[in-house]
Amino acid sequence: MFKGAMVAIVTPFKDGRFDEKAFKELIEFQIKNGTDAIIPCGTTGESATLAYKEHNRVVELCVETVNKRVPVIAGTGSNSTKETIMLTRHAEDAGADGALLITPYYNKPTQEGLYRHYKAVSENVDIPLLLYNVPGRTGLNMLPETTARLAELKNIKGIKDATGNLNHVSTIIELCPKDFSVLSGDDFTTFPVLSIGGSGVISVTSNVYPKGMASLIDTFESGGIEDARRIHYELMPLHRAMFLETNPIPAKTALALMGKVREELRLPLAPMDKKNRESLAETLKKYGLI
Repeated sequence: MFKGAMVAIVTPFKDGRFDEKAFKELIEFQIKNGTDAIIPCGTTGESATLAYKEHNRVVELCVETVNKRVPVIAGTGSNSTKETIMLTRHAEDAGADGALLITPYYNKPTQEGLYRHYKAVSENVDIPLLLYNVPGRTGLNMLPETTARLAELKNIKGIKDATGNLNHVSTIIELCPKDFSVLSGDDFTTFPVLSIGGSGVISVTSNVYPKGMASLIDTFESGGIEDARRIHYELMPLHRAMFLETNPIPAKTALALMGKVREELRLPLAPMDKKNRESLAETLKKYGLI
Protein backbone atom coordinates (compact mmCIF):
# COMPACT_ATOMS: atom_id res chain seq x y z
CA MET A 1 0.00 0.00 0.00
CA PHE A 2 2.78 2.45 0.88
CA LYS A 3 4.21 2.88 -2.60
CA GLY A 4 4.03 4.96 -5.76
CA ALA A 5 3.13 8.61 -6.33
CA MET A 6 1.13 9.66 -3.29
CA VAL A 7 -0.24 13.15 -2.71
CA ALA A 8 -0.18 15.09 0.55
CA ILE A 9 -3.41 16.85 -0.39
CA VAL A 10 -4.27 20.42 0.64
CA THR A 11 -7.33 21.26 2.71
CA PRO A 12 -9.31 23.90 0.80
CA PHE A 13 -11.12 26.60 2.76
CA LYS A 14 -13.99 28.90 1.87
CA ASP A 15 -14.73 31.82 4.16
CA GLY A 16 -12.81 30.13 6.95
CA ARG A 17 -14.53 26.77 6.66
CA PHE A 18 -13.58 23.45 5.09
CA ASP A 19 -14.64 23.60 1.43
CA GLU A 20 -16.06 20.12 0.91
CA LYS A 21 -17.01 20.63 -2.74
CA ALA A 22 -13.51 21.79 -3.73
CA PHE A 23 -11.95 18.94 -1.72
CA LYS A 24 -13.97 16.29 -3.53
CA GLU A 25 -13.03 17.82 -6.88
CA LEU A 26 -9.36 17.78 -5.91
CA ILE A 27 -9.60 14.08 -5.08
CA GLU A 28 -11.18 13.33 -8.45
CA PHE A 29 -8.42 15.35 -10.16
CA GLN A 30 -5.79 13.28 -8.35
CA ILE A 31 -7.28 9.87 -9.11
CA LYS A 32 -7.94 10.77 -12.76
CA ASN A 33 -4.27 11.69 -13.18
CA GLY A 34 -2.70 8.55 -11.73
CA THR A 35 -2.07 9.31 -8.07
CA ASP A 36 -1.59 6.08 -6.12
CA ALA A 37 -2.80 7.21 -2.68
CA ILE A 38 -4.36 10.24 -0.98
CA ILE A 39 -2.97 11.61 2.28
CA PRO A 40 -5.37 14.07 3.99
CA CYS A 41 -4.52 16.08 7.10
CA GLY A 42 -0.76 16.12 6.66
CA THR A 43 1.44 19.20 6.90
CA THR A 44 0.29 20.22 3.41
CA GLY A 45 -3.30 19.87 4.62
CA GLU A 46 -2.68 22.47 7.36
CA SER A 47 -3.43 19.87 10.01
CA ALA A 48 -1.91 22.07 12.72
CA THR A 49 -4.78 24.55 12.39
CA LEU A 50 -7.65 22.09 12.01
CA ALA A 51 -9.99 21.62 14.96
CA TYR A 52 -10.66 17.98 15.90
CA LYS A 53 -14.12 18.13 14.33
CA GLU A 54 -12.69 19.52 11.09
CA HIS A 55 -9.82 17.04 11.05
CA ASN A 56 -12.20 14.13 11.47
CA ARG A 57 -14.53 15.44 8.78
CA VAL A 58 -11.69 15.84 6.28
CA VAL A 59 -10.69 12.20 6.83
CA GLU A 60 -14.27 10.96 6.64
CA LEU A 61 -15.01 12.84 3.42
CA CYS A 62 -11.76 11.68 1.87
CA VAL A 63 -12.56 8.02 2.60
CA GLU A 64 -16.11 8.46 1.33
CA THR A 65 -15.08 10.21 -1.89
CA VAL A 66 -12.17 7.92 -2.73
CA ASN A 67 -14.43 4.91 -2.15
CA LYS A 68 -11.59 2.35 -2.18
CA ARG A 69 -10.27 3.40 -5.61
CA VAL A 70 -6.86 4.13 -4.06
CA PRO A 71 -5.63 3.91 -0.45
CA VAL A 72 -6.38 6.75 1.97
CA ILE A 73 -3.61 7.29 4.50
CA ALA A 74 -4.78 9.79 7.10
CA GLY A 75 -2.38 12.15 8.82
CA THR A 76 -3.04 11.56 12.52
CA GLY A 77 0.22 12.45 14.22
CA SER A 78 0.62 14.87 17.10
CA ASN A 79 3.14 15.81 19.77
CA SER A 80 0.78 14.17 22.27
CA THR A 81 0.66 10.37 22.29
CA LYS A 82 -2.87 10.39 23.70
CA GLU A 83 -4.07 12.74 20.96
CA THR A 84 -2.32 10.70 18.28
CA ILE A 85 -4.08 7.55 19.46
CA MET A 86 -7.43 9.36 19.47
CA LEU A 87 -7.02 10.69 15.90
CA THR A 88 -5.68 7.38 14.61
CA ARG A 89 -8.57 5.43 16.13
CA HIS A 90 -10.97 7.79 14.42
CA ALA A 91 -9.22 7.30 11.08
CA GLU A 92 -9.46 3.55 11.51
CA ASP A 93 -13.16 3.75 12.39
CA ALA A 94 -13.75 6.04 9.39
CA GLY A 95 -12.32 3.41 7.04
CA ALA A 96 -8.87 4.86 6.29
CA ASP A 97 -6.44 2.30 4.92
CA GLY A 98 -3.53 3.56 7.00
CA ALA A 99 -2.23 6.46 9.07
CA LEU A 100 0.76 8.79 8.75
CA LEU A 101 2.37 9.69 12.08
CA ILE A 102 4.76 12.60 12.38
CA THR A 103 7.41 12.47 15.10
CA PRO A 104 6.29 14.44 18.17
CA TYR A 105 7.34 18.04 17.63
CA TYR A 106 8.43 20.61 20.23
CA ASN A 107 8.59 18.03 23.07
CA LYS A 108 11.87 16.70 21.57
CA PRO A 109 11.68 13.19 23.08
CA THR A 110 14.69 10.91 23.23
CA GLN A 111 15.00 8.00 20.80
CA GLU A 112 13.53 5.78 23.54
CA GLY A 113 10.64 8.22 23.91
CA LEU A 114 10.02 8.05 20.16
CA TYR A 115 9.99 4.27 20.29
CA ARG A 116 7.52 4.20 23.19
CA HIS A 117 5.30 6.82 21.52
CA TYR A 118 4.92 4.81 18.32
CA LYS A 119 4.66 1.51 20.19
CA ALA A 120 1.72 2.89 22.19
CA VAL A 121 -0.07 3.94 19.00
CA SER A 122 0.66 0.58 17.37
CA GLU A 123 -0.85 -1.25 20.33
CA ASN A 124 -4.09 0.74 20.15
CA VAL A 125 -5.01 0.38 16.46
CA ASP A 126 -4.90 -2.33 13.82
CA ILE A 127 -4.47 -0.33 10.59
CA PRO A 128 -1.01 -0.08 8.96
CA LEU A 129 1.08 2.83 10.24
CA LEU A 130 3.57 4.98 8.35
CA LEU A 131 6.21 6.82 10.36
CA TYR A 132 7.13 10.38 9.32
CA ASN A 133 10.53 11.91 10.02
CA VAL A 134 10.93 15.59 9.05
CA PRO A 135 13.64 17.21 11.20
CA GLY A 136 13.30 20.56 9.41
CA ARG A 137 9.76 20.89 10.77
CA THR A 138 10.04 19.18 14.15
CA GLY A 139 13.58 19.95 15.31
CA LEU A 140 14.00 16.24 15.98
CA ASN A 141 15.62 13.45 13.95
CA MET A 142 14.57 9.83 14.36
CA LEU A 143 17.63 7.66 13.87
CA PRO A 144 17.64 4.68 11.47
CA GLU A 145 18.24 2.37 14.42
CA THR A 146 15.02 3.58 16.07
CA THR A 147 13.14 3.12 12.81
CA ALA A 148 14.49 -0.44 12.60
CA ARG A 149 13.25 -1.19 16.14
CA LEU A 150 9.81 0.12 15.22
CA ALA A 151 9.75 -1.88 11.98
CA GLU A 152 9.58 -5.00 14.14
CA LEU A 153 6.13 -4.02 15.42
CA LYS A 154 3.18 -5.71 13.77
CA ASN A 155 1.53 -2.80 11.98
CA ILE A 156 4.36 -0.31 11.42
CA LYS A 157 4.93 -0.81 7.72
CA GLY A 158 6.99 2.09 6.44
CA ILE A 159 8.40 5.58 6.81
CA LYS A 160 8.14 8.90 5.02
CA ASP A 161 11.65 10.30 5.22
CA ALA A 162 12.13 14.03 4.71
CA THR A 163 15.70 14.31 5.94
CA GLY A 164 17.06 14.83 2.41
CA ASN A 165 19.97 12.65 3.54
CA LEU A 166 20.57 9.64 1.27
CA ASN A 167 23.01 8.09 3.75
CA HIS A 168 20.27 8.20 6.37
CA VAL A 169 17.74 6.68 3.95
CA SER A 170 20.19 4.00 2.83
CA THR A 171 20.79 2.98 6.44
CA ILE A 172 17.05 2.64 7.05
CA ILE A 173 16.71 0.40 4.01
CA GLU A 174 19.76 -1.60 5.13
CA LEU A 175 18.46 -2.17 8.68
CA CYS A 176 14.73 -2.72 8.05
CA PRO A 177 12.88 -5.74 6.61
CA LYS A 178 12.70 -5.95 2.81
CA ASP A 179 8.93 -5.32 2.85
CA PHE A 180 9.29 -2.12 4.90
CA SER A 181 8.36 0.82 2.65
CA VAL A 182 10.69 3.81 2.55
CA LEU A 183 9.16 6.85 0.89
CA SER A 184 10.70 10.17 -0.06
CA GLY A 185 9.20 13.05 1.87
CA ASP A 186 10.72 15.60 -0.50
CA ASP A 187 9.79 15.88 -4.18
CA PHE A 188 13.40 16.77 -4.99
CA THR A 189 14.72 13.42 -3.75
CA THR A 190 12.12 11.13 -5.31
CA PHE A 191 14.35 9.77 -8.06
CA PRO A 192 17.44 9.34 -5.82
CA VAL A 193 15.37 7.54 -3.15
CA LEU A 194 13.86 5.22 -5.76
CA SER A 195 17.38 4.53 -7.04
CA ILE A 196 18.58 3.23 -3.66
CA GLY A 197 15.53 1.06 -3.01
CA GLY A 198 12.75 3.41 -1.94
CA SER A 199 9.10 2.71 -2.71
CA GLY A 200 7.81 6.10 -3.84
CA VAL A 201 7.02 9.61 -2.65
CA ILE A 202 4.49 11.54 -0.62
CA SER A 203 4.40 14.59 -2.82
CA VAL A 204 3.53 18.27 -2.59
CA THR A 205 4.04 18.81 -6.32
CA SER A 206 1.39 16.17 -7.05
CA ASN A 207 -1.20 18.67 -5.84
CA VAL A 208 -0.75 20.65 -9.06
CA TYR A 209 0.85 18.12 -11.44
CA PRO A 210 -0.15 14.59 -10.40
CA LYS A 211 0.34 13.22 -13.90
CA GLY A 212 4.00 14.28 -13.90
CA MET A 213 4.81 12.68 -10.56
CA ALA A 214 2.93 9.50 -11.47
CA SER A 215 4.84 9.36 -14.74
CA LEU A 216 8.17 9.56 -12.91
CA ILE A 217 7.29 6.66 -10.61
CA ASP A 218 5.69 4.52 -13.30
CA THR A 219 8.60 5.04 -15.69
CA PHE A 220 11.14 4.09 -13.03
CA GLU A 221 9.21 1.00 -11.98
CA SER A 222 8.92 -0.19 -15.58
CA GLY A 223 12.71 -0.11 -15.89
CA GLY A 224 13.06 3.13 -17.80
CA ILE A 225 15.82 4.52 -15.60
CA GLU A 226 17.16 7.05 -18.11
CA ASP A 227 13.66 8.32 -18.93
CA ALA A 228 12.85 8.56 -15.23
CA ARG A 229 16.02 10.60 -14.70
CA ARG A 230 14.96 12.91 -17.53
CA ILE A 231 11.51 13.39 -15.97
CA HIS A 232 13.18 14.08 -12.61
CA TYR A 233 15.10 17.01 -14.07
CA GLU A 234 12.09 18.23 -16.05
CA LEU A 235 10.15 18.47 -12.79
CA MET A 236 12.84 20.25 -10.77
CA PRO A 237 11.76 23.84 -11.62
CA LEU A 238 8.21 23.00 -10.54
CA HIS A 239 9.46 21.46 -7.30
CA ARG A 240 11.43 24.63 -6.57
CA ALA A 241 8.33 26.73 -7.24
CA MET A 242 6.35 24.64 -4.73
CA PHE A 243 8.83 25.65 -2.05
CA LEU A 244 9.36 29.33 -2.83
CA GLU A 245 7.74 29.87 0.57
CA THR A 246 6.66 27.61 3.41
CA ASN A 247 4.58 24.63 2.28
CA PRO A 248 1.62 24.70 1.61
CA ILE A 249 1.54 28.40 0.74
CA PRO A 250 2.80 27.93 -2.87
CA ALA A 251 0.78 24.75 -3.46
CA LYS A 252 -2.46 26.39 -2.37
CA THR A 253 -1.68 29.55 -4.31
CA ALA A 254 -0.95 27.47 -7.41
CA LEU A 255 -4.23 25.58 -7.09
CA ALA A 256 -6.03 28.92 -6.76
CA LEU A 257 -4.33 30.16 -9.93
CA MET A 258 -5.49 26.93 -11.60
CA GLY A 259 -9.07 27.68 -10.51
CA LYS A 260 -9.37 24.67 -8.22
CA VAL A 261 -9.52 26.26 -4.74
CA ARG A 262 -9.88 29.65 -3.14
CA GLU A 263 -6.63 31.39 -2.30
CA GLU A 264 -7.27 30.99 1.40
CA LEU A 265 -4.82 29.96 4.11
CA ARG A 266 -5.11 29.92 7.88
CA LEU A 267 -2.97 32.06 10.11
CA PRO A 268 -0.17 31.94 10.96
CA LEU A 269 0.33 31.14 7.24
CA ALA A 270 0.06 34.34 5.21
CA PRO A 271 -0.65 35.02 1.52
CA MET A 272 2.28 34.60 -0.83
CA ASP A 273 4.67 37.49 -1.42
CA LYS A 274 3.78 39.30 -4.66
CA LYS A 275 7.14 38.69 -6.33
CA ASN A 276 7.12 35.00 -5.41
CA ARG A 277 3.53 34.69 -6.60
CA GLU A 278 4.50 36.11 -9.99
CA SER A 279 7.42 33.68 -10.20
CA LEU A 280 5.11 30.80 -9.31
CA ALA A 281 2.61 31.83 -11.99
CA GLU A 282 5.36 31.96 -14.63
CA THR A 283 6.47 28.46 -13.73
CA LEU A 284 2.92 27.12 -13.88
CA LYS A 285 2.54 28.65 -17.35
CA LYS A 286 5.67 26.87 -18.54
CA TYR A 287 4.14 23.55 -17.55
CA GLY A 288 0.81 24.40 -19.16
CA LEU A 289 -0.98 24.31 -15.81
CA ILE A 290 -2.51 27.79 -16.21
